[in-house]
Amino acid sequence: MDVVDFMLTRRSPKAETLTDPAPDAQQLETILRAATRVPDHGRLAPWRIQVIGKPGQAKLGELVERLYKADNPDTNDKQLEFERNRLQRAPLLLAVTLKPVESRKIPQLEQLLSAGAVCYGIVITAGGMGFGAQWLTEWPAFRPELVEALGHDPETDKIVGFIYLGTASEAPKERQRPNLEDVCSEWGGE
Repeated sequence: MDVVDFMLTRRSPKAETLTDPAPDAQQLETILRAATRVPDHGRLAPWRIQVIGKPGQAKLGELVERLYKADNPDTNDKQLEFERNRLQRAPLLLAVTLKPVESRKIPQLEQLLSAGAVCYGIVITAGGMGFGAQWLTEWPAFRPELVEALGHDPETDKIVGFIYLGTASEAPKERQRPNLEDVCSEWGGE
């Protein structure tokens, strides 16, 4: 498929519809090589990507369940099970983390945008290879305990995305897209 046609028709499947097979090691390397070819002013690479298989997902699930229960002591078992399985919805999970680099020339906003571009690059490349990918953050990404569990500094580092990878078991539904007239304009300097 032509890249423009692909971009004009691209949709993300829901994470819970992703099944095996996930990308194998060689396919994943291709996805990651392509995804890291992003705008990166100063060549700082202010992001890290962690590949999390089922054993790691299960460990994260235990932590997510504990955090949720601590915040919601009156929750029910069904909700706890959902939270435990939240990061286990697909065969493969990637965590993309912003690790800002001190720089007088490159502001943290640019570094954050570069990390976001990595996330989108993963989604686009995986989709172009025939895999399903959904980029989500959700509440666990904002918990310092989870950032720390992944080996990052919760004072400075931020999870910018969890990307679920696998093969879509059903076609993703189309959703309303913005009208260009609502989001694009021409500015002539006046």
